[in-house]
Formats: sequence, C-alpha cells, structure tokens
Amino acid sequence: MFELRVEKMMACAHRLTDYDGPCERLHGHNYKIEVAYTGTELDRSGLLVDFGDIKKALNAILDELDHRFLNELPAFAGISPSAENIARYIYTELEKTTFDRATLASVAVWETPNQYAIYRQP
Repeated sequence: MFELRVEKMMACAHRLTDYDGPCERLHGHNYKIEVAYTGTELDRSGLLVDFGDIKKALNAILDELDHRFLNELPAFAGISPSAENIARYIYTELEKTTFDRATLASVAVWETPNQYAIYRQP
C-alpha cells in the first residue's frame, strides 16, 4: 500500500459557537492542512497520483477559506468551525475530485504545531 501526503497552509479567523471559553471570542490560526491518499497500483511513471494534481484540488478548496472569517461562510452555517468540522468539510470537498488509482484516506487540520484534528471515513 502506498500513501501520499500533501501539506498546505492557510490563515483564517473563527470563533467557536456553543463553547464556554476563550475560543468563543474571535481569533485566528495559521492552519496546516495535510491530506493523505492511499492506493496499491502505480502508473507507468511509478506514480500513485501526481502531487501537482492533489495540490490543485486542495488549493481550489483552500482558496475559498484562506484569509476569511469562517463563521460567515455557507460551509459553516449552523455549525461551529472547529478544527474537526474544517477537516470534515475539506474531506467532503476533496471527495468530489477522484483519482484513478488512489482513495482519499484522511484530512488533518493543525491549529498549532502541537494539536490537530483528523477526519477520515469510517
């Protein structure tokens, strides 16, 4: 089994809703987003998926989130834009782009170098 991982950064503001603590107030993060794809077969060039193709799909999603106040976006209407919900949103959007030999395995959203949330399908 092969696994490819791509990391990108984005900066966003948010506030957690229905939360009692300092993160209920407006604040921001420089998020690191890590996506992972898995598969067993390589193409003739020895690639599972071209990293450039993964980056293109991820950039299209992150361009809509980067330097935005997440609470104001339709994607987070009615839900708190927590790291968990951000990871699930990115995963769901990435699933719309398919690759012949690879399956989306997970999306990790790092709020700080020491804490992150991962979303994967059960």
